Amino acid sequence: MVRPCPSVGPRGRLRAWPGARELAPSLRARPARCRRLLPRGGAAPAGGGAEAGPGGGPSGAGGAAAKAGDMTDNIPLQPVRQKKRMDSRPRAGCCEWLRCCGRGEPRPRTVWLGHPEKRDQRYPRNVINNQKYNLFTFLPGVLFNQFKYFFNLYFLLLACSQFVPEMRLGALYTYWVPLGFVLAVTIIREAVEEIRCYVRDKEVNSQVYSRLTARGTVKVKSANIQVGDLIIVEKNQRVPADMIFLRTSEKNGSCFLRTDQLDGETDWKLRLPVACTQRLPTAADLLQIRSYVYAEEPNIDIHNFVGTFTREDSDPPISESLSIENALWAGTVIASGTVVGVVLYTGRELRSVMNTSNPRSKIGLFDLEVNCLTKILFGALVVVSLVMVALQHFAGRWYLQIIRFLLLFSNIIPISLRVNLDMGKIVYSWVIRRDSKIPGTVVRSSTIPEQLGRISYLLTDKTGTLTQNEMVFKRLHLGTVAYGLDSMDEVQSHIFSIYTQQSQDPPAQKGPTLTTKVRRTMSSRVHEAVKAIALCHNVTPVYESNGVTDQAEAEKHYEDSCRVYQASSPDEVALVQWTESVGLTLVGRDQSSVQLRTPGDQILNFTILQIFPFTYESKRMGIIVRDESTGEITFYMKGADVVMAGIVQYNDWLEEECGNMAREGLRVLVVAKKSLAEEQYQDFEARYVQAKLSVHDRSLKVATVIESLEMEMELLCLTGVEDQLQADVRPTLETLRNAGIKVWMLTGDKLETATCTAKNAHLVTRNQDIHVFRLVTNRGEAHLELNAFRRKHDCALVISGDSLEVCLKYYEYEFMELACQCPAVVCCRCAPTQKAQIVRLLQERTGKLTCAVGDGGNDVSMIQESDCGVGVEGKEGKQASLAADFSVTQFKHLGRLLVVHGRNSYKRSAALSQFVIHRSLCISTMQAVFSSVFYFASVPLYQGFLIIGYSTIYTMFPVFSLVLDKDVKSEVAMLYPELYKDLLKGRPLSYKTFLIWVLISIYQGSTIMYGALLLFESEFVHIVAISFTSLILTELLMVALTIQTWHWLMTVAELLSLACYIASLVFLHEFIDVYFIATLSFLWKVSVITLVSCLPLYVLKYLRRRFSPPSYSKLTS
Repeated sequence: MVRPCPSVGPRGRLRAWPGARELAPSLRARPARCRRLLPRGGAAPAGGGAEAGPGGGPSGAGGAAAKAGDMTDNIPLQPVRQKKRMDSRPRAGCCEWLRCCGRGEPRPRTVWLGHPEKRDQRYPRNVINNQKYNLFTFLPGVLFNQFKYFFNLYFLLLACSQFVPEMRLGALYTYWVPLGFVLAVTIIREAVEEIRCYVRDKEVNSQVYSRLTARGTVKVKSANIQVGDLIIVEKNQRVPADMIFLRTSEKNGSCFLRTDQLDGETDWKLRLPVACTQRLPTAADLLQIRSYVYAEEPNIDIHNFVGTFTREDSDPPISESLSIENALWAGTVIASGTVVGVVLYTGRELRSVMNTSNPRSKIGLFDLEVNCLTKILFGALVVVSLVMVALQHFAGRWYLQIIRFLLLFSNIIPISLRVNLDMGKIVYSWVIRRDSKIPGTVVRSSTIPEQLGRISYLLTDKTGTLTQNEMVFKRLHLGTVAYGLDSMDEVQSHIFSIYTQQSQDPPAQKGPTLTTKVRRTMSSRVHEAVKAIALCHNVTPVYESNGVTDQAEAEKHYEDSCRVYQASSPDEVALVQWTESVGLTLVGRDQSSVQLRTPGDQILNFTILQIFPFTYESKRMGIIVRDESTGEITFYMKGADVVMAGIVQYNDWLEEECGNMAREGLRVLVVAKKSLAEEQYQDFEARYVQAKLSVHDRSLKVATVIESLEMEMELLCLTGVEDQLQADVRPTLETLRNAGIKVWMLTGDKLETATCTAKNAHLVTRNQDIHVFRLVTNRGEAHLELNAFRRKHDCALVISGDSLEVCLKYYEYEFMELACQCPAVVCCRCAPTQKAQIVRLLQERTGKLTCAVGDGGNDVSMIQESDCGVGVEGKEGKQASLAADFSVTQFKHLGRLLVVHGRNSYKRSAALSQFVIHRSLCISTMQAVFSSVFYFASVPLYQGFLIIGYSTIYTMFPVFSLVLDKDVKSEVAMLYPELYKDLLKGRPLSYKTFLIWVLISIYQGSTIMYGALLLFESEFVHIVAISFTSLILTELLMVALTIQTWHWLMTVAELLSLACYIASLVFLHEFIDVYFIATLSFLWKVSVITLVSCLPLYVLKYLRRRFSPPSYSKLTS
C-alpha cells in the first residue's frame, strides 16, 4: 500500500550496488560544494544558509578555476552497509517476506530521457493508495476485524447456537437483531471512511501535469506518470515523482524548492539543473539528444543521491555526476520558475513513501479495559452456569444444561455495551466539532476520543506547531547601544544621514570608509552594520507581474510592489526585509553580483568574489565582495556566537549580550567584517584554488585556507530575530504542565534554535536548568555523558538526533529512564522515523498514553505511532492533519481539547459502560434467583419482546443520556487543569468501581426478585408484571442518581421511556396481566420493591457527598 504522507527516515548510507564501479570515475567530478552541503554523512544544511551559494557554488573571479579544480577530485565510493530502519515494520506496500512485493531487492537503473519503453526492469505505478480495503476485501475484512475480538465472537456463537433445537431458549430475533444492528453500524461507519479515503486518493492521483513527447506537450495524470517521462512542473506545483532536474525557466539557472512536507525544514533548498541539458536552446531539444541517467537503487535517504548523466551523441560523450542538488523528490513544491525533470522513481519506490511508517490500527486503552471487564464477566457467567448444574448434581445430560445456562445468563455480558460506547464516541466527536471555542477542529478518528482524557506525554513539533514560522527582526546591538522595534526610526535616520552626506560630499570624499578613523560616528557604525547585513546572505530578489507592471519592466526598474525575496532560510529573509525597512534595499542578485538601493535611489553595485555557505559544522557563513565604486574588497561573516567569539577581535560585551538576547528567546547572529587589500585577496584566492585542486583531504584543506582569513575580524553588531510563537502557546503549555502532562519537543531544527524556542515558549521554565547533551559518537562517550546527566536534578534535557541514536543503540533503558524523569525534553535534528521511535519507546518503557502534535509531512510517522495524533493545519500543508486522529487550526486549541473534551469523554464513557453492565447484571441476578427458587430449572424469566425492550426502548435513552453528563463546567476545567491529573490514574473505570457496581447490581436484582416472589398472589404472570415494572423503575431512578449535571434532554429521556413502557403494557398481554396492573395492589407492591432497591443507595450517596466529597465538588459549589 502506498501512502502519500511523507515521513522521513534516518539519514542512512548507500550500500554497495552493482553499478558502483561504473559510477566511481564520474564521482571524481563531484563538486566540492556537495560535500560542504552534506556534513556528517548527509545531514541537511542548517537553517541559516543555502545548500550552495547563489547559483550554487563558486562564482566570480575564482569560480572558473574552482570548477576546474572540482574535476580532479577523487571521492572513492566505499561499500557501506545501509543503516537499519528505525521501525521494524515493513514498508508501506511491501510484504516483509516478499521484499518489495515480490520483485526482489531494488536495483540500480538506467533511465533514458523521454523513452519510458526503454526500461531494463519493471517499475511500480505512480499511484497513491490510502485505503485499507478494496471492493472484494471490504466485507470479509470488516467482519474479520469485528469478530477477532472476544466480545463480538461470543455474541456470534451465541446467536448461531439458537439454530440448534436443544439449545433454543426463545425467538431467533432476540439474539440476531441486536447482533445485526451492531454489525450494520460498524459496516456503515467503515464504508463512509473508505469512501472518504478513496475520494482523497483520487484527487491526488488525478492531478494533471504536462509531459514532453515527440508530438509536443500532452497532459497526463499523476497516476499515469512513468519512469523515463519528461515532466514539466510549474511554480507552486507539487513534484509528482522523484525526478532529476534538467531545465529551469529561471535566468540564474537554478530553482528553489520547498521541502517542508518531506523533512520538516521550512528553509527553501537551492537546486541546480544538469548543466548539459540547461544549455540546450529549448525544452523540446531534450527529446532530440541521446542521453540517459544512471541512478542508484531506491532507498530511504532523502539527503543524498548518487548517479550520473551521460549524453552519448556528443563528441566526445559528456558525462556529469549527479548529487542531491540535482534531485527533485516527490512531495516537494517548486518555489521558483518552471522546471523540467526526468522521472527516476515512482509509486512505492518514492523516497517519501519508503520513509512512511505503516499506520497502526489504534485501539483505545479504554476499549481494552472494557474488553478486560467483559472477560471477567464471561468468567462469572461460566462459574454461575457450572454452579447451577452442580446444584442439580450433574443429573441427566448435564453438558446440555451447562450450554442452556450459558445462554440463559448471557445477559451478564451486555451486547448493547459496544453499541452504546460507539454511539457515545460519535456524540463526543460531534460536541468537539461544534465547540465554538476551538473552531475548525476536525475529528478524523471517532474511535478514540477517551484517549484525550488520559494523556501523560505530549510530543510536539516546533516549526509551525509551537511557532508561526514567521521571523521578525527584533534587535540590533552595537555594543554600546541597542535598537529595538520602538527605536528603528533612529537606525533609519542614521542611514539617511550617511547617504545624504555622501551625495553632498565631493566625489573624492565619497564612501563612509573615508570618515575619520580616530572615532567613528554612531551613524557610520550603524551604516556598516546595516550594509553587512544587507550583503551577507543567500537571498535572491525575484520580480513578478502584479497586474499593473509586467515582470520585465518590474525587474528593470526594481519595482518594490513586484519584488519578493527567496532564500533557504526565513531568518535570512527577515534580515533583508529589515534592511529594506531602514533604507538599504536588496534589489538585484545573480551568481556574481549584488545590487543595493540607498534611500536616495542610488544603486550600489558589488561583485561577489567568493561565498562560503552555512554548514551545520561551521555554524557560520561568509561572503567576499568588491565595491565597484571604490574597488574595496571586504570579507563579511555572520554566525552563531559560540564560533564567532573566537574569530572577532577581543571585546568585553559579546558573551554577556548574546546571553541576554537568548534569554529573551531571540535567535542571535554575530556579524563581523574584514577589509582585504588586493594583494591579500589574490594570495588567498591562489591558496583557495590550490586547496580545491587537492585530491586528498580537500574539505580540510579548504577549511584551513578559509580559517586563515577568519582572524581578528571587526565585530560590527549582533542581530536578534524571533520566530514568533503562535497565540497563547505559553499559557497552553502551562495548562498542560499543571494537568500533569510532560511535554517533549521533537524538531528537525538545529540545537540553538530549538533551545531558544523552548525558552521562549516557557517549555523550560525560568528556574529550570538546561542540560545540553554533547555530541557523542560511540559507546564510551555516551556512557560518560549519561553519567554526567544522571548527576543533574530537575533539569530539562536538550539532545541532538545523532547523540540520541547512539544512546538508544547502547543504553536504551538507561537513557529513557533518565529522560522520563525530566520536566521537559528537547530533541533537535530529529529524523521523522526517530520521532516515531521515541514515541514507541515512551509507550513501551512507561506504559503511559502519548499524544503527538505536528503540522508537516515529516510529523506523520510520529502522529500515527502515538496513542492519539493531533495535526495542526498550518503553512506546511494538510498532510499531518489528514493523517492525524484529530485536527486543530492552532496549538492553543489543544489545551481545551484535552482538558475539557478529553476529560468529559473519558468520564462519560466510564459512567456509561458501568451503567450498561449494571443494567445487564441486574436482570441476570433476577434470572439466577428465579432459577434457584424453581429447582435450578433452565427456564427464562422474561421472553420475547420483554428481553429486547428492556435494553432498548425502555432504558436505552436515559442510560445513553449519560453521554451529556459533566461534573464541572468547561470554564472550571480550564481554570483548574489539576482536575485532569485524577484521570491519569484511571479511577473513573477501575476494578474498584466495577466491583461496587457489581455489588449494587446483585443487591438490586435480588431485592426486586425476592420482593416479587414474596408479594405475588396466585399466578406466575403476576411475578413477571411486578418484577419487570420494578426493574424498569429502578433503572430510571438509578440513572437519575448517577447524573451530576442535569440536561433538558436527560429529563425528556426519562419521561419518554416511562411513557413508552406504560403505553406498551396494552400490547404485552402475552407476558403481563393487563387487568392486574390496573389494581391498587400492583401499584403499592411495585412502589415498595422499588423503594427498597433504590433508597439505601440514595442515602449512601448523600452521606458520601457530605463526609467525603470528590475534588471537583468544592469547585462547583
